[in-house]
Amino acid sequence: MPKLRGYSRRKRNELRYYEPKTARKRVNCVSPIYQKYTQCVGVKKGILMVHKQWNVAVLIAILIFYCVGNSIAANSTATGTVFLDTNRNQAKDENEKGLSGVRVSNGQDVVKTDANGQYSLAVSDDTILFVIKPRGFMTLVDENRLPRFYYVHKPHGSPKGLKYAGIAPTGPLPESVDFPLTEQSEADTFKVLVFGDTQPYNMQEIEWLAHDVIEEVIGIDAAFGISLGDLVGDDLDLFHPLNEVMATVGIPWYNVHGNHDMNFLATDDEYADETFERVYGPACYSFDWGPVHFINIDNVHFFRDEENKPRYSSEVGEQQLTFIRNDLAFVPQNQLVVVSLHIPLTEMRDVKTLMNLLGDRPYTLSLSAHTHFQRDDFVGPEQGWHGNDPHHHHNHATTSGSWWRGALDEVGIPHTTMRDGAPNGYGVFTFSGNQYSIRFKAARRPADYQMNIWAPWEVASTETGETDVIVNVFGGTKRSTVEIRLGEVGTWEPMTYMPQEDPYYKELKARDDTTHLERKLHIALREAMKSQLKEDSELPQRGRVLSGIVKSSHIWQAKLPANARKGTHVIYVRTTDMFGQTSTGRRIIRVH
Repeated sequence: MPKLRGYSRRKRNELRYYEPKTARKRVNCVSPIYQKYTQCVGVKKGILMVHKQWNVAVLIAILIFYCVGNSIAANSTATGTVFLDTNRNQAKDENEKGLSGVRVSNGQDVVKTDANGQYSLAVSDDTILFVIKPRGFMTLVDENRLPRFYYVHKPHGSPKGLKYAGIAPTGPLPESVDFPLTEQSEADTFKVLVFGDTQPYNMQEIEWLAHDVIEEVIGIDAAFGISLGDLVGDDLDLFHPLNEVMATVGIPWYNVHGNHDMNFLATDDEYADETFERVYGPACYSFDWGPVHFINIDNVHFFRDEENKPRYSSEVGEQQLTFIRNDLAFVPQNQLVVVSLHIPLTEMRDVKTLMNLLGDRPYTLSLSAHTHFQRDDFVGPEQGWHGNDPHHHHNHATTSGSWWRGALDEVGIPHTTMRDGAPNGYGVFTFSGNQYSIRFKAARRPADYQMNIWAPWEVASTETGETDVIVNVFGGTKRSTVEIRLGEVGTWEPMTYMPQEDPYYKELKARDDTTHLERKLHIALREAMKSQLKEDSELPQRGRVLSGIVKSSHIWQAKLPANARKGTHVIYVRTTDMFGQTSTGRRIIRVH
């Protein structure tokens, strides 16, 4: 096959030539080459039809002539400057200096700017260039507090036929792609607000998010926020109203791509995130804040099954792994690296490859969401981890809880308790040097509401020694200690770590299911008696039925003391988590 100068090896391989025994030659154009060059000659069903006297060299000449004539090359070089934007006008003025040693990437390669702040990177016709924010500097932030640290180079734009708008054609590569930075103070210790799965499916659920979660974090003393994917629930037109609500928090907000943020009309994974890229930029990128290095990854792999139905699996993929490998080459071994992705690490096809890239770094943390319950895994050699201590993977609670389900409360918001019995909420992460701590916060609850204690309302004195107390510590891990005592002067006794289905959630779901059934019966009765009813008003909304229960990984259990004296007692539960943070819960019980 003749060489196509100016094309990457991958793109060249997408043009395959063969000569059948018929009087025609044809070129199979595999996406995206087909989409870009079908204007060259006549096309029928994805086949470039060429007269039998034409040879392959002539066809190549036509293709090259057409593409060069339109000033669009599949491969070229981008150059630009990273500079200190002292007057914040987003343009490099003569008196503004370039910044040396700043990393810039094309999604795979990572280079440092030279002494004048200049860089050079290869680009294809599907490249997002971005600056890796260094400590003490900040990129542009738009009106919705979204960091604009990138430049999209897609001369032809996104493929046609996507349900939700992708990227409009960007045209020829600019002469210089520059990145303005401004200086800011970044302490060694700072907080980050972390959300899992906001996932509204409609404007009603965006309003629930606003009143249930966002209002209480407005003005929080966090440096920035991160959402761990499933920003919306399949309706990508909701990105904009969601961003407007999130912007009211008042801090920069970084976003991870989730499986409900995809364009489901895409042909393959390469185009499934086109709308996400239009709104948020690259789906894989990194930045420094204070002494911590953050890497956000898209580990949702879109594909179509044998029946052409959209599906997804979980993997990082070679292109992102290449970027991570090159990115980490510039990150010191003693720097904390925080990897954020959507689907839990342990469900990824190439988890071992990612762990191999992290190597034996002593300071790492990874975050995910997706499951709608909270869980902590301590990853070892079976997942490819080589460090002396297990790698901590935190599968975060969701702000949407159980997908905004459950009975409506007194203000009209569903309780949306998660499947592990924990309330919906968010995390406040504190980073200090290369150390970190995590504090779970239940939505619209006091900060010290960190557990549910399950025990009977009353019990006979002769039965206390056989009575179980079950405690769901929402942010607990197997490294937590949990103790119990009866009364203020009792002895603290250790509770046993016993993952199980939360009895509180079982009872809550049973009540919600009954309410849901009653509502369905009421609707059916009203419909049957429609002619006899004087008014046709709708029934008030009651909330959607809860989803199924899962085993909670943060439950402890113990027996009450035997032969407790009769009267009213307080059960006290005390927990200390893996970060040394303590919490206390209380429940009243009557012994008769």
